[in-house]
This record gives sequence, C-alpha cells and structure tokens, in this order.
Amino acid sequence: MVYLYALGASLANALTSVLQRMGVENAPKDSTLKLKLLTYALRRKVWLLGFALMIVSFALQATALHVGRLSQVQPVLTTELLFLVLVLAVWFRFNVGLREYLGCIGAGGGLAGFLICADPRGGNLSPPGWEWAVAVGACGAGIALAVFLALQGPPWWRAAMFGTGSAIGFALTAALTKTVSDDFASDWVSIFRHWQTYGLAVFGALSVFLAQNAYHSGPIVASQSTIVLVDPLASILIGVGLFGDNLRTAGAWGPLEVLSLVVMFSSAISLAHSPLVSGIKGTGDLHSELLSRRSRRERTSNPTSPSPATQS
Repeated sequence: MVYLYALGASLANALTSVLQRMGVENAPKDSTLKLKLLTYALRRKVWLLGFALMIVSFALQATALHVGRLSQVQPVLTTELLFLVLVLAVWFRFNVGLREYLGCIGAGGGLAGFLICADPRGGNLSPPGWEWAVAVGACGAGIALAVFLALQGPPWWRAAMFGTGSAIGFALTAALTKTVSDDFASDWVSIFRHWQTYGLAVFGALSVFLAQNAYHSGPIVASQSTIVLVDPLASILIGVGLFGDNLRTAGAWGPLEVLSLVVMFSSAISLAHSPLVSGIKGTGDLHSELLSRRSRRERTSNPTSPSPATQS
C-alpha cells in the first residue's frame, strides 16, 4: 500500500505542477522572490485548483510516510515526470516520441531496481533533538546557498537554483511530515505540542514559495530536473542520517543500487529535457508554448487536426 499512496501523491504533484505553472506563467517578471507573486497566483482559479491538489498530494504522501520509510517513499515521487508526460500528451495533445517512452521506461525501471536492491527498512523512528538540529541546520544552509545563487545568472540557472532550494525544503518537509503523521496516528492532539508541526508549516510554505519562483524564473526543464534529482537524493541522505534507514549495501547490492539510481536520474533528466516536457515553458523556439494558451486553443480547435506551435 505504501507504493500506491506514493504513486497517488506523484500523480497529484504532476497535476499541481501543470496547474500552478498555468497560474504563474504570465506573472510580472519583477515579482520573483516577492509576495506579489503569491498574491497574483491566489487570484488565479487554475492556481487555486493546483493548490487543492497539492493538499491531496500532501495527505497521500503523509500516509505513505507513516506506513513506510523516508528513503522508500521519496524516490517513488520521481514518477511525477512519468505522470507529467501522460498529462501533457492526453490533456494538451503533445506528441509522445521515442525519447519520452525510453525516459519513462528508464526512470521506472531504475526506481524499481533501487527499491528492490536497497530494500529500505528498520531505523530510528524518534531521532534525538541534536540530530534534528543538525538536519535542519544542514538543510537550511543548503536552501540559503541555493537562493543566493539564484539571484544572478540566466533564466535556466535561476530556475535550477530555486528548484534546488525548493527540493531541499521538500525533502526536509517530508522528514517532518513523517514524524508529525506518526504523532497524529497515536494522539492527534499531541502534534500541537511538538515543534515539528510548526517546522512543517514553515518549511512547507517556504518550499512552495521557492517552487513558484522556480516555475516563474525559467524553463520547466531546469526547475523540474533539479527537483526530481535533488529531492530524492536529499531524502535518502536524511532517511539514512536522521532516521537510520538501513539500505542493503553488502556484496553486489551496493553497486546495483548506485547503477539503478544512475539509470533513474539520467532517464528522468533526459525526460525533463525532452521537447514534450520543456515545451511547457520554453525560450522562444518551436516548443515555447504557454500551457494556458494551448489549453484555450485545444478547446476551440478541431481535436483531430494538429495545431501549429504558438510563440510565447
């Protein structure tokens, strides 16, 4: 069941990324890292629908984390890209080519290989306070560095750095979610007495804010690649370092896990660089269509006839 919950969260995440991109893609360029980006988004119904799906995704992820391990659940969320391809192909009628098929097969196969070889289990469900302090401090430093680097450079670099900061925040949020969900299952009133509940709210809001800046700053290929790569890696490190998740590394298992991760991440990055995914928000070439514009055109055009690319 843990994998079904995680897959449901991935599907909701894919829909969230599409709807929220539609909500902020036309925001003023000077709204980056400003609250007016969120105030702009909050006035868009499509963004609010994406936010509602984000809540659904959080509930499914929290359930998966409650019954499973951090290093077991978070890598499954890379399947968000696979669902994203499905959404773009079915809803927006983008063409799915060999690159997308191979990327989906590679990402799914690499993920399955890692979970089978690593077989995450065991660990410490209640880390001491000093270990939490180290984890929060390390993640906070990583987020601060990523935001600092995102303040300069071309759009793809800014989107990648904001995506990196957001991914680290989401990884820490997942760790906090696991603790809060465990407390909620035993005594829901007790969650208000634990600092993890308030830390979850703070880092969750920060991660969402940075994700909006990543979507707004540049092409989705940059933000999506870094989120897909950094989030599960950071989660595995947190799972092993903080919760003591035991990964099977003896003998050939260790090299097979590394190989599986390489296949999974390289396939996911290749998938994110494909015209289908990068076409959500490009840089003025054939695939630079805005989702909202394409969605309107698809509703008014003949579904059986191909539509020319519209420049953003």
